[in-house]
Amino acid sequence: MEIKEIKKLLTTTEYDFLRTNPHLGSNIILLTIGGSHAYGTNVEGSDVDIRGCSLNSKADILTNQNFEQVTDNATDTTIYAFNKLVSLLTNCNPNTIEMLGNKAEHYFYVSPIGRELMDNVELFLSKKAAYSFGGYATAQLRRLDNKAMRTVNQTAQEQHILNSINNARQSFPDMYFEYPDDSINLYIDQSHREDLDSEIFMDINLKHYPLRDYKNMWGAMSEIVKEYSKLGHRNQNAAEHGKLAKHMMHLIRMYMMCLDILEKGQVITYRTNEHDLLMDIRNGKYLDRNNQPIPEFFEMVHDYETKMEYAKVNTSLPEKPDYKGINEFVMSVNERVVKGEV
Repeated sequence: MEIKEIKKLLTTTEYDFLRTNPHLGSNIILLTIGGSHAYGTNVEGSDVDIRGCSLNSKADILTNQNFEQVTDNATDTTIYAFNKLVSLLTNCNPNTIEMLGNKAEHYFYVSPIGRELMDNVELFLSKKAAYSFGGYATAQLRRLDNKAMRTVNQTAQEQHILNSINNARQSFPDMYFEYPDDSINLYIDQSHREDLDSEIFMDINLKHYPLRDYKNMWGAMSEIVKEYSKLGHRNQNAAEHGKLAKHMMHLIRMYMMCLDILEKGQVITYRTNEHDLLMDIRNGKYLDRNNQPIPEFFEMVHDYETKMEYAKVNTSLPEKPDYKGINEFVMSVNERVVKGEV
């Protein structure tokens, strides 16, 4: 669907809630497109995802009411409250930071305060991007593994589980007490169980290690195994409808956006330069005849992971966002709301 058609769609009764909801209406400061249309990777029939921001009202601010967002599932619309959005942006949340890097023609409405928010995007950029985008990328890899394992034998499925666990373990050094690289070793060997040909085994050698950190690490790995055990018709259906290739595309897009932030200090949502590559991935160029990702795709992932690691270490961005500047901006906006100046 063309942008001009989406603009027209927003005037229909289906979107009347944007005008009638007491939290929205004149409180909206930003209204834009999200999802594949925002990235430039939409195809015929792609969903229309509307995203935006609405000011907290005077009553919200003075009585500390907990208005966070308005979600309309029928139209795939999410409008965040200003205070909530700032909190998400401060953590460089990928689903929200992308709202500040859209193409100019993809903004359906921007108020003066909405423009201030967009102009202050640098306040929110920090090394946190590497971890927030990295976390989403890890989750995307897990979805990819989940979808890909549906047609392979049990031993190959076990390898998918191990790959997913190893992906998750990449974030452990940043989250838990440090441990030697060789102190936790996971590998696949012949199983002694009647219902398995092979399974994941572990060798663990930890001394004087915090029990709570170990519990959390074990819980994260255990949750991955549990997720795989729930695979069934839902994942089969998703794979048949091209979701695997779509997950692959979004994984690479995540890396691209994060590299822009770390290397250039810019949020670039629409992927003009990489459009053809992303569409090739989405259209299945990197899947084999059994709908499995081919080695070239995982080589691409490895290249991007390597670039990410380098950019994370060498970025000129600060460790943390500009909390002082963010707080001053939020106070300025909310003060104007309370005084009735907006």
